[in-house]
Amino acid sequence: MNEGRVMEAIKIILEEIGEDPNREGLKETPKRVMNLFKEIYGHTGINPNEELNTVFSEEHDEMVVVKDIPFHSTCEHHLIPFFGKVHIGYIPNGKIVGLSKLHRLVENTSRRLQVQERMTTMISKAIVDKLSPKGVIVVVNAEHLCISMRGIKKLGSITTTFSSEGVFKNDINLKNDFYHAIKL
Repeated sequence: MNEGRVMEAIKIILEEIGEDPNREGLKETPKRVMNLFKEIYGHTGINPNEELNTVFSEEHDEMVVVKDIPFHSTCEHHLIPFFGKVHIGYIPNGKIVGLSKLHRLVENTSRRLQVQERMTTMISKAIVDKLSPKGVIVVVNAEHLCISMRGIKKLGSITTTFSSEGVFKNDINLKNDFYHAIKL
C-alpha cells in the first residue's frame, strides 16, 4: 500500500465533503484511516487456504461444527461494514484441522472488500481444498450497515447466506442436523 497516496486521497475526500483537513480534529485523520485500511484489509490477496496448513490425520467420521464465529467485513459496493457470525460444519474424510484454524479462516476471508455471498463460498471452498471432507456447510448471518445506515435504513435486518459441498449438497437430513446444531 502506498501510504502517502492513501493519506492524500483521504485528505481530498475530506475537502470534497466540505471539511477542513487542517483543523485540529482532522489533522491526523488521513494517517489514522490509512492505518485502519492496513488493519481491516490486511488479508486482501492472501489465499484463505493458507490458514488451514495444520492438518491432522484422524478417523473421526461424524460432523464437526464450529458456530458463532464473529467477524466484520466491508461491502465492496458501498465501502461500509457488515458484521455477524459464521457457522461451519464438515464431515472429515481422514483429515481434520485445528479448530482455531477455522477461526483464522473466517478472519482471513473477512478482511477484504467483498460481498457476503463470496465470503461464504470462499470459506467452504478453502475447507474442501485443504481437507477433502465428505461434506462441508457454511452459514453466514450478517447485518449490513449499507442497509441500516443508508438507503432503506432498516436497523437489525439480517442477511443469511449458505454454501454446501459434498454430502451436504443434497442430504436434507444432514443439513437439518447441522441447522439443529447451530439452532438456525
